[in-house]
Amino acid sequence: MPRLPGISQKDAVRVFQKLGYRIVRESGHLILSNGECRLVIPRHAPINAITMGAIARDAGLTPQQFRELPEKGICGLGRFGNSLR
Repeated sequence: MPRLPGISQKDAVRVFQKLGYRIVRESGHLILSNGECRLVIPRHAPINAITMGAIARDAGLTPQQFRELPEKGICGLGRFGNSLR
């Protein structure tokens, strides 16, 4: 599986919120849900690349699709700086 460079927890949550996920619960991790799928986002800075790839896969995205989201303007974040290149 192609690796995703780690991004911050805030940026990851922002991406998934734009995709329709909502924060359901907060503790040591953030739990997001879209009603069908539940994602667990750790509060690490940055989130490990392998972990981020697994979270994207759980959301039904390939790492490449996740990388392209900021480029398509889905996130409203520009390109996350250089963190997703």
